[in-house]
Amino acid sequence: MKSRILACVLLALVLLVSACGGSSNETGQARRPSYPSGAGSAPDTGSGKGTARAVPSPARGSRSEPADKISTFALDVDTASYGYARAGLKEGRLPDPAQVRPEEFVNAFRQGYAEPSGDGFAVQLDGARGAAEGTALLRVGLQTRTAEAAARRPANLTFVVDVSGSMGDPGRLDLVREALHTLVDQLGPGDQVSIVSFSDEARLRISMTPASERADLHAAVDSLGTEGSTNLEAGLVTGYEEASRAFRPVATNRVILLSDGLANTGNTSWQGILDRVKEQAGHRITLLCVGVGRDYGDALMEQLADNGDGAAVYVSSPEEARKIFVERLPAGLDLRARDAKAQVAFNPATVESYRLLGYENRTLAQEDFRDDAKDGGEVGPGHAVTALYAVRLRPGTSGQVAMATVRWQDPDTREPAEMSRAVDLSELSDALWEGSSPRLQVDAVVAAFAERLRHTDDELFTEDLDGLAGHATRLASATEDPMVTELAELIRTAGSLE
Repeated sequence: MKSRILACVLLALVLLVSACGGSSNETGQARRPSYPSGAGSAPDTGSGKGTARAVPSPARGSRSEPADKISTFALDVDTASYGYARAGLKEGRLPDPAQVRPEEFVNAFRQGYAEPSGDGFAVQLDGARGAAEGTALLRVGLQTRTAEAAARRPANLTFVVDVSGSMGDPGRLDLVREALHTLVDQLGPGDQVSIVSFSDEARLRISMTPASERADLHAAVDSLGTEGSTNLEAGLVTGYEEASRAFRPVATNRVILLSDGLANTGNTSWQGILDRVKEQAGHRITLLCVGVGRDYGDALMEQLADNGDGAAVYVSSPEEARKIFVERLPAGLDLRARDAKAQVAFNPATVESYRLLGYENRTLAQEDFRDDAKDGGEVGPGHAVTALYAVRLRPGTSGQVAMATVRWQDPDTREPAEMSRAVDLSELSDALWEGSSPRLQVDAVVAAFAERLRHTDDELFTEDLDGLAGHATRLASATEDPMVTELAELIRTAGSLE
């Protein structure tokens, strides 16, 4: 049973943040409002309250919104920060505040957004007023359509496996090896696998091989044993070279790095490593970073994923990984959106100030939003991406609060498309902890928990850890979600460790 669970974990991880295929049928672009700088109600943008539409976009550079009222960021589907923090708390350790990324905490939880009818994104924009006068939480929710597993493209999967000495600890290479064994037995016709290992140097254990040749693949997995130091650079360079050599335009082409991220030989910076593989990575070969181990190089793995057209996840046990990636986030291999970005235009007539919770590593300049040469995020089928804003509202005003626009490129044609949605003050719930939807409240608890772990003060979230644990316990009953039940326990544990 453990072997099957491990295989499901790895297969779901491969599917989860996948990055190829899928075509977008959205060809229009969305109009964003040009808000006046003075007070008063927001103009009618023609979008309708809470209504998304795709219409032609004005020429780049024609907007007059104040720069401090525009928020732009690349989408991110990473969840490694939450997975690693959860593992540490279960062992009685508070996470390093520098390793807590609120967006990865929030994106680890189920959202329940409506899916679009076609490719691209559905956009949800909602929120609620906070306990402090004039405060509000604004939520931007982006959702892609799920895909049928039977209809997915064939896959070229290059596994780059860390076999350095540190991977000999329990829960590292043993987990990876057993998972690969069972995964080989579950791959379908048309799928191919290659395996690269690395310690002091990199070694191609088996070149791209059809999944039907299972005996050879099992033998390659059996050959993985720990030795030496961690030359992650050599492993990725060799892995990308193999993935590039075996590249198939009709397939999903992915490099999957399995490591504790503790690079200590060769180039140990994410920038230096990505510079070495930049040419191959630019040819529609995407990266999935799977972190393992109690001691984990979080910063390196996160930056490799963010800057390498990929995503980062963390696995501490087969059971936890199954709950996160098999039950919650099964997805097909085909990509729904490449270089996806979001931009939120706040109405200065109703919004005095705002703060995006997290996404510090993904922020973009305003002019980068429609510059398709600027890197965004890759989003696969069935994925939800959530961004939360702490907002201070102007007193006595009414009208539109903000318009959120998501822009992405078709994975095959690179044709850009956009979708937008606006939200009005009248659409915000009157009280965050009473009138808003349970899932919005869960997001608020998760984000506030992350802020507390980072020691960030915020007038929107006034609850201490005991208060947040109480909200989580109440919401666990309302949502019947085991992850929310576990969240309440983690918050209480954090409170006991402070």
